[in-house]
Amino acid sequence: MSYAAYKMMHWPTGIDHCAAGFITHSPADAAAFSSAAPAAAFGSDGDIDSAAARAPRRVGPTPNLVVAAANVLEVYAVSAHATAGADEGGTSSSAGAILDGISGARLELVCHYRLHGNIESMAVLSNGTENRRDSIALAFKDAKISCLEFDDSISGLRTSSMHCFEGDEWLHLKRGRESFAWGPVIKTDPQGRCGAALVYGLQMIILKAAQVGQSLVGEDEPTRVLGSASVRIESSYVIDLRDMEMNHIKDFTFVHGYIEPVLVILHEREPTWAGRISSKNQTCMISAFSISTSLKQHPMIWSAAKLPHDAYQLLAVPPPISGILVICANSIHYHNQSTSCSLALNSFSSQPDGSPEIPKTSFHVELDVAKATWLSHDIVMFSSKNGEILLLTVVYDGRNVQRLDLMKSKASVLSSSADIDGDLPFSKRLKRIPSDVLQDVTSVEELSFHNNAVPNSLDSAQKISFVVRDALINVGPLKDFAYGLRNNSDPNAAGIAKQSNYELVCCSGHGKNGTLSALQQSVRPDLITEVLQTGDDLGEVTETVDYNVQASTIAAGNLFGRRRVIQVYAKGARVLDGSFMTQELNFSVHTSESSLSSEPLAAVSASIADPYVLLKMLDGTIRLLIGDHSTCTVSINAPAIFPSSSERISSCTLYLDRGPEPWLRKTHTDAWISTGIGEATDANDNSSHDQSDIYCLICYESGKLEIFEVPSFKCVFSVENFVSGPAIMFDAFSHISTKDSGIGGLNAIKVSVEKEEASNIKIVELAMHRWSGQFSRPFLFGLLNDGTLLCYHAYCYESSESNPQCPHNAADSRLRNLRFRRVSIDLSPRDDISSLVRPRITVFNNVGGYEGLFLCGPRPAWVFVCRQRFRVHPQVCDGSILAFTVLHNVNCCRGLIYVTSQGFLKICQLPSAYNYDNYWPVQKVALHGTPHQVTYYAEQSLYPLIVSVPVIRPLNQVLSSMADQELGLHIENDFTSGDDLQKVYTFDEFEVRIMELEKPSGRWESRFTIPMQSFENALTVRMVTLQNTSTKETETLMAIGTAYVQGEDVAARGRVLLFSFSKSENSQNLVTEVYSKESKGAVSAVASLQGHLLIASGPKITLNKWTGSELTAVAFYDAPLHVVSLNIVKNFVLFGDIHKSIYFLSWKEQGSQLSLLAKDFGSLDCFATEFLIDGSTLSLVVSDSNKNVQIFYYAPKMVESWKGQKLLPRAEFHVGAHVSKFLRLQMLPTQGIASEKTNRFALVFGTLDGGIGCIAPVDELTFRRLQSLQRKLVDAVPHACGLNPRSFRHFNSNGKAHRPGPDNIIDFELLSHYEMLSLEEQLEIAQQIGTTRSQIRSNFSDFLLGTSFL
Repeated sequence: MSYAAYKMMHWPTGIDHCAAGFITHSPADAAAFSSAAPAAAFGSDGDIDSAAARAPRRVGPTPNLVVAAANVLEVYAVSAHATAGADEGGTSSSAGAILDGISGARLELVCHYRLHGNIESMAVLSNGTENRRDSIALAFKDAKISCLEFDDSISGLRTSSMHCFEGDEWLHLKRGRESFAWGPVIKTDPQGRCGAALVYGLQMIILKAAQVGQSLVGEDEPTRVLGSASVRIESSYVIDLRDMEMNHIKDFTFVHGYIEPVLVILHEREPTWAGRISSKNQTCMISAFSISTSLKQHPMIWSAAKLPHDAYQLLAVPPPISGILVICANSIHYHNQSTSCSLALNSFSSQPDGSPEIPKTSFHVELDVAKATWLSHDIVMFSSKNGEILLLTVVYDGRNVQRLDLMKSKASVLSSSADIDGDLPFSKRLKRIPSDVLQDVTSVEELSFHNNAVPNSLDSAQKISFVVRDALINVGPLKDFAYGLRNNSDPNAAGIAKQSNYELVCCSGHGKNGTLSALQQSVRPDLITEVLQTGDDLGEVTETVDYNVQASTIAAGNLFGRRRVIQVYAKGARVLDGSFMTQELNFSVHTSESSLSSEPLAAVSASIADPYVLLKMLDGTIRLLIGDHSTCTVSINAPAIFPSSSERISSCTLYLDRGPEPWLRKTHTDAWISTGIGEATDANDNSSHDQSDIYCLICYESGKLEIFEVPSFKCVFSVENFVSGPAIMFDAFSHISTKDSGIGGLNAIKVSVEKEEASNIKIVELAMHRWSGQFSRPFLFGLLNDGTLLCYHAYCYESSESNPQCPHNAADSRLRNLRFRRVSIDLSPRDDISSLVRPRITVFNNVGGYEGLFLCGPRPAWVFVCRQRFRVHPQVCDGSILAFTVLHNVNCCRGLIYVTSQGFLKICQLPSAYNYDNYWPVQKVALHGTPHQVTYYAEQSLYPLIVSVPVIRPLNQVLSSMADQELGLHIENDFTSGDDLQKVYTFDEFEVRIMELEKPSGRWESRFTIPMQSFENALTVRMVTLQNTSTKETETLMAIGTAYVQGEDVAARGRVLLFSFSKSENSQNLVTEVYSKESKGAVSAVASLQGHLLIASGPKITLNKWTGSELTAVAFYDAPLHVVSLNIVKNFVLFGDIHKSIYFLSWKEQGSQLSLLAKDFGSLDCFATEFLIDGSTLSLVVSDSNKNVQIFYYAPKMVESWKGQKLLPRAEFHVGAHVSKFLRLQMLPTQGIASEKTNRFALVFGTLDGGIGCIAPVDELTFRRLQSLQRKLVDAVPHACGLNPRSFRHFNSNGKAHRPGPDNIIDFELLSHYEMLSLEEQLEIAQQIGTTRSQIRSNFSDFLLGTSFL
């Protein structure tokens, strides 16, 4: 393998940063939309205490939630459901109780971006006024800052300014250093006057905000009519903090209550270390600087010294108190210009000599790495490292803070960042989970404050109640995973269908949130076999009904409020009541023109929207069947509206726009007259108020799309080149096509070869639908005949421009403010579709509680619509699917029926254990401990798994157990005789659990547990196949490697344990120990090599043969420091060292020796290693601590390999995440050029931030083609935040000398932008690199097919 491709398959889910801000609307806009509902009196029967339930309802604008997970940025709107009346009592929605006048809240996605760079820090720039929107400031590696604002005209984020302090002109900022412990940190002034970013450790960049009405962006854009401007950055300058005698900065923040922005910096004057804490521990101080952005001056106005060495975080106290909280691991300190007070959290807190005794909390707690957010002006909430929620009250009198009080709240999930969302005193809080925890990732939680007469008392903190309203899924950190069979797998499947038999079972999460996550890439529905003999079973009724069974049915559906059924076939239609026909129509009779043409008219496709049926005929014209409600009959109408009747219609559909307020009405010019936009629509409203409008969407063969009102057929919207997939579409008649002509106006298609290829592409199917949700807007889908699915999301934008050529009265009736934004959808390019096939798109509103659409065809896929975003999950288990519909009856609740191309009709349900609102369907099994490693025992479908559970023990018990193990610990008398023995000590107890997925139920059960000894950590568990030398049989055993962790004074030792599984089902013990032996070092990895057992114990690797009762060493190799991973192929061994990169060994049976073939001479902190196999070529892959992946190869005949001693680099790549595990899986053969190579393997990898991707070999021709395309796309596509994809993927050596390796990996993350370009741009770029669009698409498709493993 000389060439490889990198592709993410499951994007990161561990949230690193979150913030709340008014991004898509200003507080004033939000207040206008949420007019208060009538107050309701709540009874005391709710499950929240009645005082909280009677609290006044929460009014006020709700901001957006902005979250960042590695390189994924998402903006959510919070849709809160206010309670409608007193009758809703205690629990109204699935999310639980009514609190604060809100019965439920949900996050709905506004926009999301995958960036070419990891977000190091995020802040919201807000100036606190009612009519200004906030901006998002993002900081990226080294020193890049991008400011983003929401742009109504594209319904997405745009970059308002970029600031880069890298490169030659800024080299002096680094002061000669090459590596920095963390990336830039950005904070903003609470009044939005400026922001500050700390880069390169000691350089503070001050970003000055523009005055209202000024901006960096040229004023070519019209001033917004309704929208409000966002805060923007005007200029920046650098402060060198070395000049102010600071040398180690820990944190900084802006404080409230000053006329100018005041920046407080927490820094350490003289560093200390663990061995000197007894004599030197008060080393930190804070300094406050007044920042004058106009004079570029920053005088110090106050400071406070002698803070503990473990201070790490500053929190600005909101007004009216103001001042600053310094958070330390063992204490909390409050400071302002005049006063200070402290609170000790445990017995380790220290204080300066001679100072008064500081008050202590009543319980012991450690606050290192805690996350904090303000709930009100005097209560701050902490989420500690072990998941406890703590509430700190700042008790004050006037302006003087008297003391700090800390109390415990309910335990919670572990968070990586927390944020407040809402107005005080009824606040709503959004909390996110970190990259190393896995559980519900965001809880939008309501907090209710009950205000007493005393404005500041401890009562208010005790009255806080939490309700989890919504949660996002996190599957990070993926420490290890195993590849095993699903519980509904099909043993007879072959080819690609066989892939959906498998799932990834992952170790994810930490502490009490540790889980086993079962992830699947494709959906495999559960077959419902038994159809009971009730009135609800399915029986064949062909003989007894009046349906036309002689011709093939084109469509069938309900009319007249489900009182009639209409069946449409090629020559006519029938209306039926139950099974009796009430009316029959014949299409050819009713048309006057049919006498002119010899052929009778036949319908090709039909779309039904009660009471209309739209037919597309064989000759490219349309007919409308209009139903009459009073007589329940239909009549045929040929709309005589088409002046362009010479143009053939390629596809058409009806769109029923219904609801309390039909959405498209808002996009009329005179919408504000006809409907009250200001009235809040209530989600829980009865459907009796529903109104409905019906529209007809028509796409012509020229690629033009028009929307008509039905039945008048008045054109209200038209777009010229819908088929080419422009990024934004708007009505061509009501806008001047000058500036925006490139977006969706009438631009001329480039003449040349492209013209022919473009003219062959047509829209073969249209669909438009609006799913439920408070902020839901319609989606528009267009299926091209080459298999591409175009997806658009409608939005409303009132532009100030109008088209002067358009007559005024015509403009009024059009949907002038309707626009469509193209949405990316992760679907593989499909096969060509002829225009005369049955429809592919089926919309469903409830299958297993989910809504979305199903795409039939050769590669069927589910597109779930969750939170207004697409979740695409393919279904490969049945091959091609011809037809799909929903079924809901007694035996099949919220199920589905589909017909496969082999002619099987299957009745199924979605597996209910899985959550489909994720990149892949996921099932999570709580372990209540931290999972470390998992392996799969295929013969009995068992998953052995290492779990550690934190246990709290009294210190004297811990010491006595250590003494029992004769460690020679001399416990000194002065230590044992005091109160110290009353203390407790927390340590992890390890065990190996054997989990099983029970077949019919799909539940996970723990079958057996193997406990470890005290202080013994299990490091590895693997299934190994050993050759028993006495019986000459092969045995499959479970090998466990352990280490005793007893501090740095005790020499390391470990154990190797071997277990066998019992064959009989009913035996008492599932596993029995067959071997156990202590070794001198920690046993960190085990593997089986040609029937022998390879053990990495400390810095030594030994190869052992198995006699049935003993392991005998036959060969060994001395590793440099500590082995982290072992991989075997045939007789080759690859191992990764913790600091010294990778080693490549071979095992020779005749001489019984493990010999070194080659190694990498560089130093590298390995995370994971694996072999990559491409035909007869063997490559070695390693991931490291700097988030890179490198591929090496062994070539002893090459000169630069130093006679074969050195491994040569084949490719290198920056993944941007720590890759913790590689899994080698065989690729599927594809129809491409590489099909003659059958022995091809790809590597699936998991990362610590919850991402899954793959690295797969590609042949040279494909590589060259896609690499040229990749180079083109770097410049051809506007990248979010202005980031450069090439610099992101450069090998990151963190300042060490590194010789750049070959660039032999293509990046599918960048290539995926190609499919989002418009058709003309795709054809042009393909022509520029000397290939065709269809060739590129088939390469994409082959790669996707070859790597669909799950």
